[in-house]
Amino acid sequence: MKPTAQRKQAQQTPAPEDAAPAARGKRLAPEEREQQIVEKAIKYFATHGFSGGTRELAKEIGVTQPLLYRYFPNKEALVDRVFQEVYLARWNPDWEDWLKDRSVPLKERMKRYYKDYARFILRNEWIRIFIFAGLTREGINQRYLTRLRERIFNVVLEELHHEYKLAPPTPSQHEDEIELVWGMHASIFYVGMRKWVYGLPVPKDLDHMVEQKVYAFLEGAPNVMRTMRSDPPA
Repeated sequence: MKPTAQRKQAQQTPAPEDAAPAARGKRLAPEEREQQIVEKAIKYFATHGFSGGTRELAKEIGVTQPLLYRYFPNKEALVDRVFQEVYLARWNPDWEDWLKDRSVPLKERMKRYYKDYARFILRNEWIRIFIFAGLTREGINQRYLTRLRERIFNVVLEELHHEYKLAPPTPSQHEDEIELVWGMHASIFYVGMRKWVYGLPVPKDLDHMVEQKVYAFLEGAPNVMRTMRSDPPA
C-alpha cells in the first residue's frame, strides 16, 4: 500500500469510544464499563456536587461524552442510578422487621436499628451527595426521606405507642410526634455533617454514641407525647 493511502486509511479509522483520548485503557465489558462510570460519578458528585454538565462530568470520569450517553441518555438518568447505588442498594430490608419485633424490648430494637443505620449513612459519599442534592433540588432527598418516613418513622411511633400504652394520635398529634423522630434521626445525621462537611472530630465509638441518643430519646419522647396530649388546644 502506498504511504499516502496508508495515511488516508489511518485518518478514516475511528478512535474507540471506550475512554477519553488521554485515558484509554483495556476494553471493558459493557456492564463493567457502566459500573465504572457509576462509581466514578459517585465520587464526582460527592466532591463537586451536581452543578456541572455532562461534558465536564465525562472528562472528570475519564470517558468521552458520546460514551457516557451510550449508557445514560442524560444527566438525570445517571443521577437516578447514583441514587439507586448509594441509597437504595444499601437500604437494609431487615430494619423494619427489627423495629417491629415485639419479642425484643423496644430499647434493644432501636439500638440495633440505629447502630446499623449509622454505619449505613455516616460515609463521605452518602452525606455529601445528600447535601449537594438538597441544595440543587436533584430529587434524591425527597425520594429518600419519603421512604424513611413511611418505613421507619411511622414504625417507630407505632412501637412507642404500644410500648408506653399511648392512645393512637390525632392527625395533628401525629405530625407533632413525627417531629420527635426527626430529631432523633437528625442527631445521628449531624455526626456525619460534622465529619464530612465541617471536618470536625466525631466520637470514635459510634455504637456508644448511638446508645446515648436512643436512651435520651426514649427517656424524653414518651413524656413529651403525654404532655402534648394533655395540653388544651391553643
